[in-house]
Amino acid sequence: MSRFGGTRATSRPHPGAPSRSPSIPRRCAATGDRRAGTPPRARGTLGSAMKLTDRLLRRDPERRALRALARGVKRLPARRRPDESLQLVVDLAREMTHAKYGALAVTDEHDMTQGFVTSGLSADDLRGLRTPPQAHGPLSSLRADGRPVRFENVQHSPRAFGFPPHHPEMEALIGVPIWSAGHVRGSLYVTDRDDGKPFDDQDERILVTLARHASTVIEREWY
Repeated sequence: MSRFGGTRATSRPHPGAPSRSPSIPRRCAATGDRRAGTPPRARGTLGSAMKLTDRLLRRDPERRALRALARGVKRLPARRRPDESLQLVVDLAREMTHAKYGALAVTDEHDMTQGFVTSGLSADDLRGLRTPPQAHGPLSSLRADGRPVRFENVQHSPRAFGFPPHHPEMEALIGVPIWSAGHVRGSLYVTDRDDGKPFDDQDERILVTLARHASTVIEREWY
């Protein structure tokens, strides 16, 4: 009751009046974007932070490879075979290094190839590869010293042998070892960049990061 004897009037918003709650940003009438209620300075700060993150990722090949792996693993089925996980690795290796072909080999304690996964090869190419490459030739040193190898033109190398008949022709090649339980148990390699340039240090760092993931798959699901 008011002091004048009547009921105190309460102010109620009109049913059609817009909400004044500051916690719910208004949508832009033209685009429906909720960020329309965000102050321009805040939007600019967020955009600058995202651009900085993108620049840092471009400079950090390991982090880019890990992010690509995380996204790729989410797309794989929960119950997957080892070769499906390794296929993701070799596909990312070829994509991130801009290579024409990629391959991943799993070897036993005698350095004989037990598993072979490829990327970028056609069905006819795969049918022509009746036997996978064995661990000799340009990639033979991977087991001997465990260091990455890189060739601008592998055809000029004295170790240009060991690939089976009908293997795709290649010039530039970069390969890294896959370690498992302290031993080299495979290799990951890509050939021939799409732009014709030689492979560089960033390509090598990408492959080394992807090979670490492959080693985890091999240890847990292969042997």
